Amino acid sequence: MTSEKKIAVAGATGRLGRPAVEILRERGHEVVSISRSEGVDVITGEDLAAALEGVELIIDAATGPSPDQTEATEFFATAARNLQQAGAERGVSGILVVSIIGTDHFNTGYNAAKVVQEQAHLNGPVPVRILRAAQFHEFVAELVEWSTKGDTAYLPPMRTQLVAAHSVAEALADLVDGADAAPLGNPVAEVAGPREENLLEAAKLLAAERSDGLRIEAGEIFEDPEGLYAAGAVLPGPLAKLAGPTFEEWLNG
Repeated sequence: MTSEKKIAVAGATGRLGRPAVEILRERGHEVVSISRSEGVDVITGEDLAAALEGVELIIDAATGPSPDQTEATEFFATAARNLQQAGAERGVSGILVVSIIGTDHFNTGYNAAKVVQEQAHLNGPVPVRILRAAQFHEFVAELVEWSTKGDTAYLPPMRTQLVAAHSVAEALADLVDGADAAPLGNPVAEVAGPREENLLEAAKLLAAERSDGLRIEAGEIFEDPEGLYAAGAVLPGPLAKLAGPTFEEWLNG
């Protein structure tokens, strides 16, 4: 039986934060929502220390508004430093950081910004555990929007193992509930969908479901000079937690 904890979720109103807050509360934990809409800002630090009063664990699921490497790096580095500093001041015992599977293979783009985030947390005074997730099902529509030019969207044939944001939230809650058995330190856990999928084909399924006439073609919207996406660099390792549904099941659900 797990003990109830007071947990702060940074990015509580985001794609992952919302289901994480809901699941943690369903499991009996007291959850403090951290977001600008709640009056707490991880970048400026406004009211952050007060929000962490009595908190045992922070989940850092905050994301910035831009996929640009420079802007994303600044956001993640600043948020990590502020959470670490405020967390240490308030006696927080650990931080769970949400990252991306395979991000450590990249030196450019959004993945490189996530590497900076991980290191900023690991260099801080509060012990950290990292949960790296595969690309979310919900991310496919966002990528289609970013890459659309006229009546065509251009996406790379990325090998990935798409996972629902709700499944990642459940994996986070499982780590919280298992914290007594696996103390926070520096192990990196992974969570991904049940099977390998192709981002380009997933986008085609989405376009077919929408029936809006949008064409999906192969193209590059990420910096990937070494061809890491096509080589499977963001596929999970053998110890990853695999959780359904598949993208097609999720889309039809």
